[in-house]
Amino acid sequence: MRDYFNKKLPDIESLRQHAQKRIPKFAFEYLENGCNEETGLDRNLAAIQSVQLRSRFLQPSVKSDPSTEIFGHTYSAPFGIAPIGLQGLVWPKAPEILAHAAKELNVPYILSTVSSAGLEQIAEISEGQAWYQLYNPTDDDIRQDLLQRIQTAGYKVLVVTVDVPTFGFRPRDMKNGLSMPPKMTLKNILQMASSPQWLWETALTGKPEMQTLKPYMSPGMPVDDLMDFMNKTVMGRVDIEGLKPIRDFWKGPLVIKGLINEEDVKDAISLGADGVVISNHGARQLDNGEAPVEPLKRISKKYHKDLKIFMDSGLRSGSNIAAALACGADFTFLGRPFVYGVGALGKKGGVHTINSLRIQLEQVMNQLGCASVKDLPDFLVQETSIHDNLGSSSKKLTDTLSD
Repeated sequence: MRDYFNKKLPDIESLRQHAQKRIPKFAFEYLENGCNEETGLDRNLAAIQSVQLRSRFLQPSVKSDPSTEIFGHTYSAPFGIAPIGLQGLVWPKAPEILAHAAKELNVPYILSTVSSAGLEQIAEISEGQAWYQLYNPTDDDIRQDLLQRIQTAGYKVLVVTVDVPTFGFRPRDMKNGLSMPPKMTLKNILQMASSPQWLWETALTGKPEMQTLKPYMSPGMPVDDLMDFMNKTVMGRVDIEGLKPIRDFWKGPLVIKGLINEEDVKDAISLGADGVVISNHGARQLDNGEAPVEPLKRISKKYHKDLKIFMDSGLRSGSNIAAALACGADFTFLGRPFVYGVGALGKKGGVHTINSLRIQLEQVMNQLGCASVKDLPDFLVQETSIHDNLGSSSKKLTDTLSD
């Protein structure tokens, strides 16, 4: 199945539209909503789509190679599957399907702490190639036990998310009864009934639960206690002091996810981080936050020699991936597109989505005349701001007067 590609659903928007027909509305909106007025979603997309690339034609032909080396492993493409919590709510067994596809096609899959699949299960499926995303627990015992389990399971890369000091204000989830924990209203039950394939798969799989965290929950935990538990294990500000015990314990590559500020990246370097993910959490936390592609340009220019720089949030195509790489990213991650793929095509959705993005990216690279991913910055159309123009004009005037 590694070559599977459905030409009827060639791009991410086609997958999105087909998935929307198969997934209950409350689950689909959980996947794709933003926060507050959701203007950040559009800003992310607009920012990456505004990046322009310039082709070269009258040079010797090249064979484009999208393979990329990260932390000593050469992946078949410069993109991976970002962590998304409770993927199994959107489509049953989505984490297992995506982890298997990622292993088969040699791209990284990042398992979320709040996934509906357990960390040991995904480690087995991925044969040790998956990465693990950690929300830093405020409970020291839980944190230490989690880290030990991650290490024992054989995960090579640890990704610590730091951009969730609060639950995002997400009106659509509130209306759908999907504040934590999910609540099934009559409206939601009717929506499930209108999605027969989803309902059948869910009945076979069982209701989605946060499998990795279940050992730390008491059986039949009341709603109020669960909220307090989530605050201890998922929420809370993660400062540099809170990251130090993790860095001391974890001997493999450590990636800090959710940075958007140059000063934070500087702190991550001082901590000894091996990589950072420039991200605004898919516009799910701060509606008027800066789109990641702009800080990516500044951060990569300043710190590209110090650590690996990744980007997620707002990427929807091979063109978007090429644009992010041209702006200085060493690697990219996408979340929603892969879950759209599974929602649209079930077990084949992970492989199809990876192949779709790789085909698109290779077409862009060939069109540009770009042989290697690392060469993409050479094809970036550099933007000139009005301030740059004014500064240049002032310099010319000064030089003229001096003459």
